[in-house]
Formats: sequence, structure tokens, C-alpha cells
Amino acid sequence: MEIKELIDKIATRVQDELEGSFEIEASGRHIHLSQEDLETLFGKDYSLTKAKDLSQPGQFACKERLTILGPKGSFQNVVILGPVRGATQVEVSLTDCLKLGVNAPIRESGQIEDTPGIVLINGSKVVSLDKGLIVAKRHIHMTPEDAAKANVVNKEIVQVQVGGERGLIFDDVVIRVHPKFATYMHIDYDEANACGYKKGMRGRIIKKG
Repeated sequence: MEIKELIDKIATRVQDELEGSFEIEASGRHIHLSQEDLETLFGKDYSLTKAKDLSQPGQFACKERLTILGPKGSFQNVVILGPVRGATQVEVSLTDCLKLGVNAPIRESGQIEDTPGIVLINGSKVVSLDKGLIVAKRHIHMTPEDAAKANVVNKEIVQVQVGGERGLIFDDVVIRVHPKFATYMHIDYDEANACGYKKGMRGRIIKKG
């Protein structure tokens, strides 16, 4: 068998294996700020400084960092993600909650009603939130085209199978569909450690409803 033919066969097999799968990304603790809280912490008319683009179009990690303080502990150098939002939201893992001394609920992004607050610190400047701390519910961002191919709809709950040495099935994964999304599954570091996460890892929907 010629080398080119072998390469073509391998490429075809890989493509077949990846068909219907999507890349998984692990997200560490981070902060989304409102413009009001941004200005309280950094100064009037302050704008976030982009450090690098993220996988979701228009989203970026910023050079600015904050300390988050809970009743029992704190984390320094926590990244801010831009652009600014209508309300400030802080996303941590369940393990982070133990150090902070808080009991944050598992929520979809933006669902911050009846959530605990947290203190944000930048030097001598402080914002004390009365709500906004969550553990992000695992989810898949999907384009409408990819959602149609997978036969899923916005807000649908699915199971996702992940391979590898510590392969497992993630239950209760929410689908989020929007024309401005890129198709990626997002998990936090607790979940990443559970499945032996490596960059480039892929998942596949195995059960819907």
C-alpha cells in the first residue's frame, strides 16, 4: 500500500471517529464584571485590557486580575473575562467553595438570583457582592448548524461520553445554542480532573432527554 493511500485511509478513519464529536475545554475560576463594578475596582471609564481571545467569538481573557475573598479563605490573581456584562458573576468549582467557605449553587451562566455573594478586591478598592457566586453547570455551546446535526435544541439536557484512560459519562449536560457560539463543551477543573482531561479531548452525545 502506498504511503499516500495509507495516509488517506487513516485520515478517513479519524474523521469518521470525530464525526459528531466536539472539543472539550476546562475552565478555571474566573470573573465577569459589570461596568459599574469594573469602574469601582479600576477607576472611572476604565476599559478591560484583552490578553487573549477565547474559543467563543467575542470573548477574551483580560490582563486585569482580582482577589476573591470568602468567609474562610481567598484566591488571588483570579482572571477577568471580557467583555463586561450587565451583572457581575464569579464562577468557581465546588473544591474552591470549600476554601472560600461558601456554598455556591450549580447554575447556568447568568442565573444568579438567590446565590451567595463574594468580595472582590483590587488593592485598596473593594466590591462586596450580595449575589453572583456560582458553580457553572457543565454545558455545550453549539452553533445552530451543529445543533441541527446532533438533533438537539437549546436548553436540552444530554449525556456526554468522554474517552481516555479515565473515560466517563457526564450526565445532566445542558445544550446552549446561539448563532454567535462556537461548538465546545465547557467543564470546570473538578470535572476535568475526574476524566483525566488533556487539551484537545473530545466528547460525544450518547443520550438525549
